Amino acid sequence: MRIGILAYHFPPEPAFIPGSLAEGLAARGHEVRVLTGFPDYPGGHAYPGWRQRWRYESRSERLTVRRVPRWTGGDASVRARMASWLSFAASVGTIGRGQLAGVDALYVHQLPPTTFAAAGLLRLLGAVPTLLHVQDVHPELPGPAEAARPWADRLAKATRRLYRSADLVAVAAPAMRDLVVAGGADADRVRVVLNWTDERLFRPAEPTREARRLVRGDGRCAVMYAGTIGARQGLETAVRAAAPLRGTMDLVLVGSGPDEGRVRGLAEELGARNVRFVARRSPLEMSDLYAAADYQLVMLRDLPELRGSVPGKLQAAFSSASPVVASAGGDTVEIVERARAGLSCPPEDWATLADRFWLAATIPTPARLEMGRRGREAYLRDMSTRGGVDRVEELLYEVAGRRRGSDSPDGNPHTGLEV
Repeated sequence: MRIGILAYHFPPEPAFIPGSLAEGLAARGHEVRVLTGFPDYPGGHAYPGWRQRWRYESRSERLTVRRVPRWTGGDASVRARMASWLSFAASVGTIGRGQLAGVDALYVHQLPPTTFAAAGLLRLLGAVPTLLHVQDVHPELPGPAEAARPWADRLAKATRRLYRSADLVAVAAPAMRDLVVAGGADADRVRVVLNWTDERLFRPAEPTREARRLVRGDGRCAVMYAGTIGARQGLETAVRAAAPLRGTMDLVLVGSGPDEGRVRGLAEELGARNVRFVARRSPLEMSDLYAAADYQLVMLRDLPELRGSVPGKLQAAFSSASPVVASAGGDTVEIVERARAGLSCPPEDWATLADRFWLAATIPTPARLEMGRRGREAYLRDMSTRGGVDRVEELLYEVAGRRRGSDSPDGNPHTGLEV
């Protein structure tokens, strides 16, 4: 097939799903055309060595990546964020028809920044068969509620149109199905496609001496959180849970984010000397850091929209054969419990989480390794890169077949498409 991919982020940004999908589909013989922006995540500025311009295209044998300009300012305000999203939509509207004309199917990696661009692109392309892969149903907009509300309303309307325009809507977690149906999608056209992770980075490994130094501390049980320190994670709960367990376990927070100052302040206030902060590390170092820790911590706050969300760090932990401690609700905890790959508790319950931390520290090493092994098996069975690309490819054939079938005189799908 000729396949188009629309993505706001794309490698060299940490955008593994659209990047690995494009490579995987091209390796299977499809002609793949990607429409994306210039790399600027997470700093909000174009990467060193990159200059935004209109005519930028990279090609390999079956993969073409066309990049379009978007506004970047590094400002986290809602106004700056909307300027980036709308400028991307304008650029996609200018280039999209020519770049994606004639594709047999379009895959949209649907993050909130892609919504306006995708809605406009589908109007331009008309009858192109489309698979919408939803990653986030309720975006977190910065700033005061009164400033964010008008934009949230506009985004909700555009998202509703997008759900109705797509031939199929894939969701990244089972409970997300109900959320997108409530948002306007036809239940019969919703499918589940779990995300996968970069298996080149997240794999079973032996930790280096440097990784042990960063994570292990005094040799106590180490529970590591790696990722954004933000409002959705609620890491204050983890700090409160770890504080009474000085001498029993260490909580190691690797990364940064808008709530880092608040979380650091709470740790100081509680005298939680077993809570340690490690600056953001290169993705190339993460396999070693995962291997140096005893458990990976997966945190989500108790919000309705997050019950249908599975953080990418869960797939990374499972792929690395790392057992997890999950403080979350909905699909995240259900996946951990079904795989028997760690310990779990309700979100935002620091006392119960403290109990899980204590239990984690007392579990013998062979039992802990067995939990990691079961998580790895669950990843390979349900969330692997190969399985994810298989499923997306299957759905792209389905949307192309549906549209061709509806256009054929006898109403039967005659795709004429072969790998």
